[in-house]
Amino acid sequence: MYVCICNAITDRDIRRAAADGADNLYALQSRLGVAAGCGSCADHAREILREGHAKQPARPPTLYVPVPA
Repeated sequence: MYVCICNAITDRDIRRAAADGADNLYALQSRLGVAAGCGSCADHAREILREGHAKQPARPPTLYVPVPA
């Protein structure tokens, strides 16, 4: 479904950007141009972004293990 009519951005585009690391509306604007025209899609884009992050599995913590020289 189209979310941003001004720039022809779909919900799938936003979910893909979320999976690639976009974590806020500013990041979406930089990557996709969403909400850069009239701005009426900003709230819906944020909602889809939140949904995308909620569905992503948590990343395991990165551990630092020193290696003896």
